[in-house]
Amino acid sequence: MTDQADEASRSAATGRLLRAAPRETLEVVADLAGRLLGATSAEVALLTDVRHTVTAVGEAASRRGTTMARADALCDVVVRQRAPLVVTDAHRDDRVRDLGAVRAGMLGSYLGVPMVADDGHVVGSLCVHQQGPRGWSEHDTRTLRELAAIATGHLEVAALAEEYRDTQRAAALEGAAHAAGIGTWDYDVTTGGLVWDDVLLDLFGLTPATFGGTVDWFFGAVHPADRDHLAEVVAASVRDASLYEAEFRILRPDGSTRWVVARGRPLTDAAGRTVRMVGAVTDVTAVREGEERLGAVLETMAVGYVAVDRDWRFTYVNTEAERVLGPTRAGLLGRSLWEAFPAAVGTELEQRYRSVAETGREVSFDTHYPAPLDAWFEVRAVPTRDGVGIYFLDITERRAAQAAAEANRDRATVLARVASSFTENPDVEDALVEAARTLVPRYADWVVASVFDDGPADWRTRLRDVGAVHRDPARAGLLEEYRRARAGAWSASSAARAVLLEGRPTRLQHSDPSVIGRQLLTGRAHDLLRELAPDSTLVLPLLGRGRTRGLLTLVRGAGRPPFGDEEVTELEDLTRQIGLGLDNGRLHAEQRGLAEELQLSLLTELPQPDHLHLVTRYVAAADGAQVGGDWYDGFLTGDGRTCLVIGDVTGHDRGAAAAMAQVRNVLRGIAHALDGPPSRVLRALDRAVHDLAVGTLGTAVLAQLEQTPADRAAGRRVLRWSNAGHLPPLLLRADGTAELLDRPADLLLGLAPGTGRSDHSAVLHDGDTVVLYTDGLVERRGEDLDEGLERLRRTVADLAGRDPDELCDELLERLSDGREDDVALLVLRLHPQGVTRPAGAGPALLPEDLAGEV
Repeated sequence: MTDQADEASRSAATGRLLRAAPRETLEVVADLAGRLLGATSAEVALLTDVRHTVTAVGEAASRRGTTMARADALCDVVVRQRAPLVVTDAHRDDRVRDLGAVRAGMLGSYLGVPMVADDGHVVGSLCVHQQGPRGWSEHDTRTLRELAAIATGHLEVAALAEEYRDTQRAAALEGAAHAAGIGTWDYDVTTGGLVWDDVLLDLFGLTPATFGGTVDWFFGAVHPADRDHLAEVVAASVRDASLYEAEFRILRPDGSTRWVVARGRPLTDAAGRTVRMVGAVTDVTAVREGEERLGAVLETMAVGYVAVDRDWRFTYVNTEAERVLGPTRAGLLGRSLWEAFPAAVGTELEQRYRSVAETGREVSFDTHYPAPLDAWFEVRAVPTRDGVGIYFLDITERRAAQAAAEANRDRATVLARVASSFTENPDVEDALVEAARTLVPRYADWVVASVFDDGPADWRTRLRDVGAVHRDPARAGLLEEYRRARAGAWSASSAARAVLLEGRPTRLQHSDPSVIGRQLLTGRAHDLLRELAPDSTLVLPLLGRGRTRGLLTLVRGAGRPPFGDEEVTELEDLTRQIGLGLDNGRLHAEQRGLAEELQLSLLTELPQPDHLHLVTRYVAAADGAQVGGDWYDGFLTGDGRTCLVIGDVTGHDRGAAAAMAQVRNVLRGIAHALDGPPSRVLRALDRAVHDLAVGTLGTAVLAQLEQTPADRAAGRRVLRWSNAGHLPPLLLRADGTAELLDRPADLLLGLAPGTGRSDHSAVLHDGDTVVLYTDGLVERRGEDLDEGLERLRRTVADLAGRDPDELCDELLERLSDGREDDVALLVLRLHPQGVTRPAGAGPALLPEDLAGEV
C-alpha cells in the first residue's frame, strides 16, 4: 500500500474513534497523567488531516475541543515516528523549535506517547507539557504509555458501542423503509456497481436474476425523456460530493411506466472524493396522477391559482390566473413574484405570503391590488411541499355592489334622520338645524342652514341663517360668529342670491381669491369667511311647493375633493325632502295657529269680581292643527254667584268645537234660569244635551262660590261643585299646602240622561287658590293617571306664592311640554274683601246690572 493510501486508512481509523470519543472518560485519564507526572498540562489528541484536541486539563484546558494544523502540532511528530517524543527544552530542540506551538510560547518541555488502535494504526497521542524546561525519566515515559493504552482502550470500546447502535438503527430503518415501500441502493462510484434491496427490485419489476447490477444498466431502465437530465444530476452529485435528489420515470419489463423520487448521500475518501453513494427510492406514481388530476381541476376552475417555490418564482399558473393577471403563463413561469408584481412589495400581500412560508399556516383575506390590475381579490394562501400556493378570486364587482349597498343604506339612514328631524321637532327652524347636522361630516366639514321668509322686504333681510354646524368643536365658535355676522352682508353677485332666484344648486371653488369677495360685502363676515378657509362650497335651495323656503350652504376645507355630480344629485334629493319638511312645518304652524284662534274665539273673556282673580289658558296639542274639545267658562248668575266651569267633549275637529260651543251656551242658560246647586244644573244640562240631540259625550266640573253673611263676617267662602266624570279640582291654601279635592265623580254628560248627581263643598279663605284643568296637563302615555295627578299637586305646591298668571304659565311650561293633547286651565285666587283689589289682579270686570258687591 502506498504512503498516501496508508495515511488515508490511518485517518479513517482515527475518524472512527473520534466520532464516538468518550470525552469525560478521557479527561479523567489526562488529569491522572498530569498528576502522576507533575505536569501543568495534559492532553489527548487525535490526528486526521488536522489535530483534534479531544480533551485537555490544567493550563491547556482552554484548548479542549479545538483543532489545529498538523504541521504546527508536536502530536504529528509522535504519530509519524510511531514512538515517544521526549523534549526537555523545546526552544533548543531542532525537532520542534520551529513548530507554531513552541514559537508561540505555549510549551517549553514536552512528553508524548503514541496511541495505537487495535488495527495497528497510530491515531494520536497522550502528552504532558509545561512552559519551562524539565527532564523526563524512563519511568515517566512508561507511565504515560500505560495511560495511553488505557485511553485507546476506552476509545475502542466507545467506537464498538456506537457501531452496534448504528447497526440496530440501520436494521430498524431498513424495516421501516420496507414497510413504507421505500427501496434502498448502494452505488460504488469507483466500479460502477449497484446493490439494490428487495423492495427496490420489486419497484422496478425485477428479480435478483434479472437485475443488471451496474449504473449503466440502471440508466437503461430510465425513461428516455428523463435519462439525460438524471445523468447530469448524478454526475453533479458525484463531482461536488453533494446530496442527490431527482424525480423521474422508469420503464418496467411489463411495459408500464412509474414515477419515482430518488435521494442519495455521497460518501467520500480522505481526499474528499466521492467513492460511494447510498440512498433510497420511493414510488410517487399515485402522487403524480393525483397532481395531474388536480392540475385538470385547477385548469378548469373559475378561481385563479398560482404556485411559487421557496425562491418566490412561479412554478404553476392556471388558465383563470393567466386571464386575470394579464401576463401570459410563459411570461410568468420561472419569474419572481415580486419582479412580476412590484406593487405587492411591502404591502399586506407580501406580509401574508411570507407568513405562510415561515409558519406553514394558511391565511385568507381580501385585498386591493393597484393599477394595472386595479382590482379587489379574495385571497387564500396555503403552504405547499415546494413553497406557497395562492388561490384568488376577483371580487371587484362584489365589492362595488357592497359599496353601493352600503352607500344606499347610508343615504337611507340620512334620509330617515332628516325626516325624523321634522317629525320629532315642532319648531321647523330647530328641525332644519337638526337636519343640517346629519350632513356633517359625511357630506361637508361645515353647514349653514338658512330660511327665506315671506314678505316684500329686501331679499337680504328675508334670508335668515338659523343655525350652523361644524365638524370641529374648536371651530364651532368661529362659525357661529360668521353666521351672525353675515346677516344682510350678501353681495348682489353672491351664489345665495343666484340660488334663490334660479332654484338650482351652485358650486364654488375657492382657489380663486376673488370668490369670497363676490359672495359678501367687505366687512367682518368677509374676514371671518377667509379665516374659516373654505376650499369648495355647494349652495342648495330648499324647495317647497312652488317656492324656495331656504338654503343649505355646505363647505369643505382643504384635503377633501370638490363636490361631484353624484354627490350633488344625492344632496338635491335630501334638500327636496328638507324643503318639503319646512313647507309642511310652516303650513302646520299656520293651521295650528288658526285652530287656536278659533278655539279661543269660542272661549269668551271671564268676569273679574273685585275680590276674585280669574286667569285662564288654552294651548293646543303640540302636534295638533285642529280645534279641540277642551273648554272653560266663568260667569255670574242672576243672584250674584260666581260660576266656574272646566270641561272636555269628545273629538278633535270642527264637530267637537261646535258641540263644545253648544254645551257651553246651554249650560250658561240653564245656570241663569235655575236657582240651585251645581248638581241640579248638570242634571238639567244632561237632559238638554240629549233632548237637543247635541250628539256628544263630555266631562265637566261646575263650581259655584257661595257666601252667607256669617261666612263673610268670618272671612270665608264655600266652593260647591259637581263633577261629571272630570278630573278633581286642586286647592292651594294660602300657607302653600296643596290638595286634590278628590271626591267621587258622577257619570259623563250625555251617557245616561236623568242620572243622579251629587254636590261637594270645601271652605275657602282669603289667599286660597283653586285650579281647574283638563287631562292634557296630567296624562302621559304609558303612565298611571294617579302619577300625573300627584305630579300636578307637587308642582302647584312648589309654585305657591306666584300670582295666578305666573302660576298658569309655570304649570304649562313644566307639565305640558311635548303634550299629546290640548290643555285648558282655569285658576281662581281669592283676595280679601273690603280692601282695594291688588294691582296685579287687573281691573274688576262685572256686567253693569251686577255691579254690586258679590
